[in-house]
Amino acid sequence: MIKSRPVYRPFALDVTGRAHLVITDQPQPPEALDLALANISLWTVKTIAPGVPAPAAERCRTFRAVPEMFAFLSHYLSRASIGLRFYAVGSEPFIWDAYNIGTGAGLTAAEMFLAQSGPPCRRVYCCHCKTMIDDVKETIAVCPGCGSSLQVRDHFSRRLAAFMGVKVDAETPGNIPLPELLSS
Repeated sequence: MIKSRPVYRPFALDVTGRAHLVITDQPQPPEALDLALANISLWTVKTIAPGVPAPAAERCRTFRAVPEMFAFLSHYLSRASIGLRFYAVGSEPFIWDAYNIGTGAGLTAAEMFLAQSGPPCRRVYCCHCKTMIDDVKETIAVCPGCGSSLQVRDHFSRRLAAFMGVKVDAETPGNIPLPELLSS
């Protein structure tokens, strides 16, 4: 196990919190989320799936896109009161971008909860030209910035919210192994 590789726990509310903000890029909130509780707000970038009870309109907000949600989140967290517990549920890049916004607003790791959900896609950082590549599903990815074939390493940077990609054929140019599907 790589030390930098994040380990996620199943979603659960922190009972010490006075208020809870759950954000997700998924079409459904986490199964363990009781939307009937009075002190929970849910933000999503997609509409809630049919048949899923939605919280009161003043506590549920749908955004058109992730950047819009994150811009509002940054402002919201900078004005939040003590006792807020922040939960990000979704793809790995989404939850770590949210985590970085939370730490930037002064939240501690104990006040934030991250739950990975959705397909096992990674964001990869090209160590050669500094390009970010989203939605990588295989162990080999071609960098759109420099054209290098990158090996997707298990080393994860929390600051960049990405896995590291290094040139796979640096020592033997042209010798590129067959890609394999990434596991979550």
